[in-house]
Amino acid sequence: MVVWNLPADFLPWIAALTWPLHGRLAWRLAPLAQGALFARGRRTVASWLRAAGLGADFPAYYYFLAAVGRCTRAIAGSLLRLALEHVGSGDRLLFALDDTPTKRYGPKVQGAGVHHNPTPGPAGSKFLYGHLWVTLAWVVRHPRWGTLGLPLLAWLYVRAKDVPKLPARSGWAFRTKLELAARLVAWLVGWARHLGKALWVVVDGGYAKAPFLKPALRAGVVVVGRLRKDAALRDVPPPRRPGQRGRPRVYGPNAISLAKRAGQRRGWQDAEAVLYGRRVTKAVKTFRATWGPVGGVLRVVLVREEHTWLAFFCTDPTASVEQVLEAVADRAAIEQDFHDLKEVEGLGQQQVRGLWANLGAFHVNLWVHTLVELWAWDKPKAALCDRTASPWDDAGRRPSHADRRKALQRHCIQDEITRAAHRRPLSRKTQRLFQSLVQLLG
Repeated sequence: MVVWNLPADFLPWIAALTWPLHGRLAWRLAPLAQGALFARGRRTVASWLRAAGLGADFPAYYYFLAAVGRCTRAIAGSLLRLALEHVGSGDRLLFALDDTPTKRYGPKVQGAGVHHNPTPGPAGSKFLYGHLWVTLAWVVRHPRWGTLGLPLLAWLYVRAKDVPKLPARSGWAFRTKLELAARLVAWLVGWARHLGKALWVVVDGGYAKAPFLKPALRAGVVVVGRLRKDAALRDVPPPRRPGQRGRPRVYGPNAISLAKRAGQRRGWQDAEAVLYGRRVTKAVKTFRATWGPVGGVLRVVLVREEHTWLAFFCTDPTASVEQVLEAVADRAAIEQDFHDLKEVEGLGQQQVRGLWANLGAFHVNLWVHTLVELWAWDKPKAALCDRTASPWDDAGRRPSHADRRKALQRHCIQDEITRAAHRRPLSRKTQRLFQSLVQLLG
């Protein structure tokens, strides 16, 4: 069968990720990523191996996935360094943190359990059986395409009742989702501290709790997120009187009701921010307050919408309203990542049972997604998608992740055709036929 090779500018990136792996195994990561890129149909590991022509050596690659699963933190750190070199960054790095489930089938899938289903669909099922992944992604703004998410690392959440079902040799200990999120932040700080940049992490309201917030603040990270409308806020302590003795107050003496503040007609002001690719004006109220889960002062931003109001917080009291609103809006990038990973990359379809093999397969999907985004970063729009055959489509719409992935596939096929033509010149008719076949990937 025909096997399409990865382009020459893609292979050094994969080679840079292999240093944590054993020297006799590291070379297997490139063909595995190649298979994940060109797999068709249901994206099982078997389909990866067929697409890369690795069927004769399939047991070794299943074992290799487990080796990758044990080295995810070090490989993800290399990928973060690679992304920073390729994309560049300003004075502040924004990361998004959230969790997502992947459906699985069968009673012997290690680490799987019953979890809440965030997208029940027409069937309306509130729960699903499978894995739950707490995931960290770097959120960047492309100069032409707006906000993008580059997924880096994930931790598998295993319920306390499912941990005893795991093999004893795995050494797996139960940790809550909040504790796993705190571990991801600790990993991030360990890899990015030397950059000398402010690290911001944006989370959903489910992670705005003390078991996550306090370790993140101790690590030196600024956290932005959604605030409950009934959050137990207090005002800022008054300044100390001259000669006053005792420990300084952490929380103010007066409680703050967000509902009352949002209901007051006075005090609203207009603020501009770039939200979801457009500069908009929002009616906001902002003030400083103290909150128990943070253990001190934070910035609160109330936003008035057409029929309701929303509350957000930032653990940096000096942050501007624009920074808070843009960080909250950019969190949508990780939700888009989850959609693309499942619908385009086939995340969760790999059909492996072992705990570490599942970790390895999940991260291969994450890393291939990020490498595709990095490869397409500097490419012109014309090289990534052509909508002339679809006049009903929006010609100005940015290339989707599926467009970028197909563009990389076309690039690989065109390289193979070009190399074949150099060895033996092809007729114009044959070249046009090959070009037509390549366009079928569009």
